Amino acid sequence: MTSDSPQHPRIGPFYVTEGIHNLRDYGGHAVAGGGRVRTGLLLRSGQHIEASDRDLELVHALDIRTVIDLRGTSEREGFPCRRHPAFAAQVIAYDGETSNSPPHEGGGGQVVMTPQKARERMLAVYTRMPVNPAMIWVFREYFRALGEHEGASLVHCFAGKDRTGIAASLLLHVLGVHRDDYTAEFLRTNDAPTRAILERQSLPRMEAHYGKMDPEALHNLMGVLPEYIDTYIAEVTREHGSLDAYCETILGVDGARKERLRARFVA
Repeated sequence: MTSDSPQHPRIGPFYVTEGIHNLRDYGGHAVAGGGRVRTGLLLRSGQHIEASDRDLELVHALDIRTVIDLRGTSEREGFPCRRHPAFAAQVIAYDGETSNSPPHEGGGGQVVMTPQKARERMLAVYTRMPVNPAMIWVFREYFRALGEHEGASLVHCFAGKDRTGIAASLLLHVLGVHRDDYTAEFLRTNDAPTRAILERQSLPRMEAHYGKMDPEALHNLMGVLPEYIDTYIAEVTREHGSLDAYCETILGVDGARKERLRARFVA
């Protein structure tokens, strides 16, 4: 059974799912110098705690050999992923916390969450991420695994949009995808047809902290804005001069690893 079979329909790059938010292929983008990122090898999503049996069959059919779980220990314990009975992928995860109460998951005390405050909280997440030791570790492992492991991979966090969005963007940058294109890939999360799944998983806890929220505030927390990824890149550039330098010196993507990744994922 292939990922394109009628049993597993897609809406654009998004797989139709019942309990997994934002499951999609982030390949297919044009690469500088010619070629495109291969499809069928690079998958991303939110968590799998509510994955239905049908969803598990889909994930199994995608033949995913490596799972990079960007969530921290408490998230994994609180929201354990459902697995197919024949699940045999290697799971890479950080032993500890990778984020201090992501805003879209609730937490941070009872405040009135205005659109501006929601935006500021998310920008703080992206400002901290480049220097977060846990995220540096897991991004390094993500690049290492993709360069060494065969088969398809899945990278995911809780909502599949912030930590996962940056992971996918970093890889696409290394593969030679133009910034405009990987920014568009980052923003494609806003088009996911499974927003109701994320709201079901997150909204009750968020409203317990923030009360009923303005739709724009909710979007700023549950969706993504261009300035989120721009903030991450600006912080990296300010400290390291360029995204390339950061990937090489901090994330371990030297010339040899870059060539291996391009050989694997560009056709």
